[in-house]
Amino acid sequence: MPIELKMPALSPTMEEGTLAKWLVKEGDTVASGDILAEIETDKATMEFEAVDEGTVAKILVAEGTDEVKVGTVIALIAGEGEEAGAAASAPTAAKEPVAKDGGETGAGQPATDKAPTPEPEVRGYGANPAEDKQVVAATPAPQPRADSGDRVKASPLARRLAEQKGVDLSALQGSGPGGRIVKADIDGATGGAKPAAAPAAAPAAAPAATPATVETDIPHEVVKLSNMRKTIARRLTEAKQTIPHIYLTVDIQLDALLKLRGELNKGLEARGVKLSVNDLLIKALAAALIEVPECNVSISGDQLLKYSRADISVAVSIPNGLITPIIVGADSKPVSVIAAEMKELAERAREGKLQPHEYQGGTASLSNMGMYGIKQFDAVINPPQAMIMAIGAGEKRPYVVNDSLQIATVMNATGSFDHRAIDGADGARLMQAIKRLVENPLAMLA
Repeated sequence: MPIELKMPALSPTMEEGTLAKWLVKEGDTVASGDILAEIETDKATMEFEAVDEGTVAKILVAEGTDEVKVGTVIALIAGEGEEAGAAASAPTAAKEPVAKDGGETGAGQPATDKAPTPEPEVRGYGANPAEDKQVVAATPAPQPRADSGDRVKASPLARRLAEQKGVDLSALQGSGPGGRIVKADIDGATGGAKPAAAPAAAPAAAPAATPATVETDIPHEVVKLSNMRKTIARRLTEAKQTIPHIYLTVDIQLDALLKLRGELNKGLEARGVKLSVNDLLIKALAAALIEVPECNVSISGDQLLKYSRADISVAVSIPNGLITPIIVGADSKPVSVIAAEMKELAERAREGKLQPHEYQGGTASLSNMGMYGIKQFDAVINPPQAMIMAIGAGEKRPYVVNDSLQIATVMNATGSFDHRAIDGADGARLMQAIKRLVENPLAMLA
């Protein structure tokens, strides 16, 4: 029986994708680890990797096809001892195209270290774990026996988990293609002696309103929304509809920070590192979050997650929209390391080469529009994070310094806080901490 190669969920937010390019053709022999195709998601173009060996019997979805739903069968792989011609003509079971195993789909999986683990929270911009979905078969699942001998059919991930958890694969009934045992079957087998009662169905969330179609006689061209732009529109709408935002703004004098930056860059020039103001602001936000842990939090259902590490998501503009690569553990990293990482992440973000773990997560966000001359703005929170810092342009202006009116370089910083998780007083403490650290920058380098 042929192995169905399905459109994978290359990120937890992915519901559909574009099959950008096939890297194999019908009749090619593939082995585990071979790159089969390039798939465009809502955030990047990623490689799709084989986890089984066999022969490409039939390609069912042509390259360049848009809006291919996750779980759709895109090709057939003839297994060991199976003729490719017979596999290509074999009927495939009609199934709803849904994802399973956090992206593990039949013969392929994303070319990442591990399949992303779905989480219950919703993330915006560049991170949005979706609900874990399981395959719903149109017919009862067959026994997980291979068509030759007594070999049990199971995915590599399922075999590894079964070995770790001491599960007998031969005693399980697979829910994957052709009775293949998948991760969900292992999880079900280790859930306890008694089957868990089915949870009560949660009320369906109201779908986001679709923008009204515009009819106009004004000369125009119609541009199709990219997957990224549609995702951004949906997630930001959800964020503004479901999160009660509170905004707090402070003026921050930049002269000391600019002076320190110049001195540090002189010393780092030989190492090929050049600090930006944004690199120092990432460090300041991270240090302030550790100092005011009440703001380094997330809402998770009816619980509050309090983080002990500051992972800063940094908004980066790319040709098709916006993405937020993450500086992990920015509170404990030297600014030179932050600068090097940020440069490399931003370059790969603009090339569409970030891996999901590089833009999904984070404990807080920073968005800097100062380079565009924007003085002040209110940023939209990146759920499930509970705050985002919006940075305006630094400009020379009259400012009171040591009780005298002087000309100083001053910028506006506005924090957007999720008022369900963060009280106004705690948000104000965070803003005070950032102001103090930026105006006395040696303190955050200590």
